[in-house]
Formats: sequence, structure tokens, C-alpha cells
Amino acid sequence: MPSRLSLALALVLSTSLPAQEVSSPDGRLSVTLDLSPGGALSYRVTLEDTLVIEPSPLGLESTLGSFSSGLTVGETATAVIDEHYTLPNGKVRNVHYQAHELTATFANRDGNLIDVVFRVSNTDVAFAYRLPSGEIPRVTIERESTGFDLPDDATAFVTWQAPPETGWMQTKPSYEEGYLIDVPVGTDSPTELGFTYPALFRLGDQGWVLISETGVSSNYVGTRLADPTTDGLYRVAFPQSGENGGIGDATASASLPLLTPWRTITVGRTLATIVETTVATDVVTPQYEPSIAYQGGRATWSWLLWQDASMNETDQRTFIDLAAEMNYEYVLIDALWDTNLGREKLAELVAYAQSKHVNVLLWYNSNGAWNNAPQGPRNRMNSAPARQAEMAWLQSIGIKGLKVDFFGGDKQATMKLYEDILTDGNAYGLHFNFHGATLPRGWERMYPNHMTSEAATASENLVFSQGFCDGEAQRSTIFPFVRNPVAAFDYGPMVLNRRLSRDQASGTTRRTTDAFQLATTVLFQSPVQHFGLTPNNLEEQPAFVIDFLKTVPTRWDETRFIAGYPGKLAVLARRHEKQWYVAATNGEDEARTVSLSAPFLAGQTLTLIHDQSDGSAACDQITIATDGTFDLALAPRGGAVLSP
Repeated sequence: MPSRLSLALALVLSTSLPAQEVSSPDGRLSVTLDLSPGGALSYRVTLEDTLVIEPSPLGLESTLGSFSSGLTVGETATAVIDEHYTLPNGKVRNVHYQAHELTATFANRDGNLIDVVFRVSNTDVAFAYRLPSGEIPRVTIERESTGFDLPDDATAFVTWQAPPETGWMQTKPSYEEGYLIDVPVGTDSPTELGFTYPALFRLGDQGWVLISETGVSSNYVGTRLADPTTDGLYRVAFPQSGENGGIGDATASASLPLLTPWRTITVGRTLATIVETTVATDVVTPQYEPSIAYQGGRATWSWLLWQDASMNETDQRTFIDLAAEMNYEYVLIDALWDTNLGREKLAELVAYAQSKHVNVLLWYNSNGAWNNAPQGPRNRMNSAPARQAEMAWLQSIGIKGLKVDFFGGDKQATMKLYEDILTDGNAYGLHFNFHGATLPRGWERMYPNHMTSEAATASENLVFSQGFCDGEAQRSTIFPFVRNPVAAFDYGPMVLNRRLSRDQASGTTRRTTDAFQLATTVLFQSPVQHFGLTPNNLEEQPAFVIDFLKTVPTRWDETRFIAGYPGKLAVLARRHEKQWYVAATNGEDEARTVSLSAPFLAGQTLTLIHDQSDGSAACDQITIATDGTFDLALAPRGGAVLSP
């Protein structure tokens, strides 16, 4: 449904800007825009009486001149935004976006114009730059002056940027680094390259701020936050020249008019605002209509625990049968199928899966020449002729979606590759999951066949590193408050093997409880969930565990925060149709009992799967009190899940 804009135009003819303010519909959240005597723009954000973003710089440096200083005032306009839209595969289905908008126009010393656009809802600030058409039809943005100045006493929960062409087979940066947890603002990254979005900040006892970016398409770069100043100013930084294997520029070039991506600031007194925000999709628009109704679902996946050796016909049939037994919608056939199975055998497996009412998802390498990852298929997704021919064949044999891996950067050339893959895929009815990839920035709405992305340290690392297993519980309480609020997250949750291998006699050792693992199926939101289930689990686990895994949804109508603190505890509720699910994980090494309040569950009787002392799961019925309160006992690195 299109926005209904109520415009009120006001000319401002002076060479200095009296402070311009735009507030949220409820009046609690406001942005003030200032222009200094030297023509430099800044803004600040206030929640009620709390300054949550201190005066922070705005502006661009471009081939049309500087838009960071020497600006003079043009006109301003205000608007009211009132829009309803649907996310068929999101954390919430029906969204009502209401905001107030301020657009302020400025001219630089060369006489070129820039609009600075702010939208303020009751929980979020979003802002972007618009360069209108002029005598020169194109522009290159060389860098931005944009920044976010956090209060001096704030603390940060942030993941650092990796150097280009590092990591396995030079595949980084891929948004798979560790987190700094609750560190003072002004703390540099260990790589001295800054931090990727989203970035979460705690304002003492005054609230929380989540900073991110949305609306990135083929006409811009993906940005990050540079290392801060000692007093907490985080500036926007462009990609490094070595990203994407050195291919492509680290600047952004586009035809005019140009609307840059939106920078977003989610603000709230509690983490509920952070968890429940929809700002990443609020301010973007679909780039095309879906060619089909793309469906999420659950998938089995041999590679996670059985690894490369499972890429053979027998094992893939085993996991197809497992998907059928579990009533799952998908099986994922991962890397190396091109050499280990071949195209003819793959087509036979797809037909076999469909005879069992299971659809097939298929892995591809994104390459190209931007890294040395050897897994195939290669050189199928990187150029339009090869990609379209491949997708036509995939459609002909019945493939429903692709997992494309190993991108390695945020340059404009890389963003264009994402867009081209998604756009071509829509023509062939294919949906997508990106791994070794950037944060998706509003793509669930912009590109309706984008289902999910990795963009964090996901479950595959449990197999690679005992240290990652040791830290699994703590990370489970970070992702729901930092990574997952802005986009679907393909973590690959839920492993029940104690030793993470096929024979369970070798490999890394899982440190979390079974109830914890079940909770992650709800805690981590992704419309396509690749579960680490293996055939032996059906015999080893009690019936209530398997029954839960047969019925747990992957698409949600509503998401609510109940309790938590990043690094310590996460408790979230998600609703599918009329049924609520609650997931809790304990990120610490000590047992705890948490007293919770969820008035929307008042009086309901739910099934509770919880921890036992040996790490296995038990099942009971629990009736929530009439005031919505209840207690959960969580083992060290344990969890619980409530379901209908």
C-alpha cells in the first residue's frame, strides 16, 4: 500500500539554519538538525529528556563538491508517513509504520543541492541523503562525514571488521568475527578497522540504542563504523580497497537523482524496542514483485555434522528421508554436489525428494575471482549468461532455493552481484540464502525472494572449534539483541549430538543442554531454518523432543521481548497465527531461576521443555498465572522452550 503523505512546505531563505526539529508521532523521540556558521551540518537525538545521540556530523564528499561544510540553506518540508505493509516471511507479518519526516535542502559552494531526510517513528530514527538531478547527470561519493556520537558513559556491544582477503581461502570480510561485550564507547576494534552493523549501545540506566543501515542496493556501498574517537564518536566508513579480491572501486558511483542508504537509530528504555523494531524494512520499498509466493520452512542438512564426506547419493537420500519423516519442507544439498554427484544424479535426487514431498535447496559458490574458495559449483553465479542458464536448468529440475557462499566485501560491485543474483533468481522462482556474506540491509522487503543470510559466526563453527562450543551459550544471548533485530539470521540452530561428528566418538564437544538447543529454533529467527538434526537423534531423543521439532514454525506473526541482557540471558516470545512460543537461553556458567512477566500469555497452559541435571530435556505442563507471571529454572548454559 503506498504511503499517504501530508506535505507542509516552508521556505527558509537565510544563510544560517535555525535549529530544525522533527519528533515522533507520540512526541517522545526527536531529532534536531543544526547548521553551524561555517556551514557544517549536525544532528542530535533526544528520547524525552535524555540525549541519546550527542551532536554528530552529517555530510558527503563527492565529485559534485563537498556537502560537509560551506553549506547554505534552501527550503524545508515536512511530511506524515502512514503505511501498512506485509512481511510474509519476517519476524512480524503485518506492519503499521507511522513516522514524521523532515527534508532540509542545502546548497554547497559549487551550487549543487543535497536533501537531508529524517524520519522519526515512536522507536526509530532513519536518515538518508538525496542528491537531485542537475546539470551533471552522475556522481561519485568518495566518503561520508556521517557520524554517531554516543554519550561518554555508554557501553558497546559490537563485532569488529575483518581485514580484506584474510581468513580461510581469503574469503573475508564476511561478518563472522567476535564481539566486544559491554565495553566503554571509545574502545577500538582489535583489527583497527572498526565495526560492522548492527552496533548496540547501552546508555547506563537510561536505555539502549541500536545503530544500523538499510536500503543498500546496486547504487551504493555497504558501510561500517570506523574506530571511535576517545569520547565515543563513531564515523561511517566506506569499504577497504582490498575487499572483493581488490575488484571494483571502494567509492559509490550512481546516476542522479540518488537516494543513499538509510542509517537507522533504534532507541528505547528497554531491549523490547531493539528486539521488536521493523525499521530495516519500514523505510525501503520492494524493487520488484515476487514471481511466486516464496515459502519458508525447515530443512535437514547433512553437511553440518557429517561434513564433506556426506556428499554422496546414499547420505543425501538418508537426509531426504529424514526430512520426510519430520514433515520438513526442505533438504539442503551443500557444497561439492557438482563433482561428487553430478548434474544427472542431482536431478534424480530432486525427483526422489519430491516424491517424498520434500523440496531441494542447493549450494553454490559466488565466485568469480574474488577469493580462493575451491568448493563447487564455481563460476555459475558471477556472470549474467552463466547465471541465467544455470537458473533455467535449476527451475527445470525443480530446485526451489539456493545457498550462495563466499562473497567477501561491501563494495558497490559486490552489492550489485547480490542484487543481480536475487533479480535473476526471481525470474526463475528461486529464493536465496547468502553465506560468507554481508548483513542484509532491508532485503527481506526490497527483494522478496531473499529469505535469510548468515552474517555472523554461525553453527558451522561449533564443528571447527572447541572454543566456539565453549562460548555458544553466551553468543546465543547476543544475537537476539544485536544481529537478529534487523534481518533474518541463518545460524543453523539445534544440534543434539553430544560430540559434533557422525560417529559421536570424535570431534568437538557440545557444552549446552538439549533444552538450550531446542530453544534456539525459536530464539534465532529465519524463515528457512537449517536444523542440525541427524538420523540417530530420532532414536536417542524422547518423543516430546521429536514432536516439538516436527511442529515448530519458522515464520512468525509477532515477536516480543520478555527479558534478557546481551551476554547473559535471552528470553523472547514469538507468535505463529494464534499460538505463542517462548524461548530462553542462559549465557552464563551458573544455574539461575528467572521470574518473568508476559501478560499476553496470562492463564494459558503450555508445554514446557526444560533442563535436567544431566543435560537432557524433560517435559511438563505449565499454566501461566492470571497476571502473566511465571518462573523458569535454567541450568548452566541451559535453556527452556514453551510451546502450545
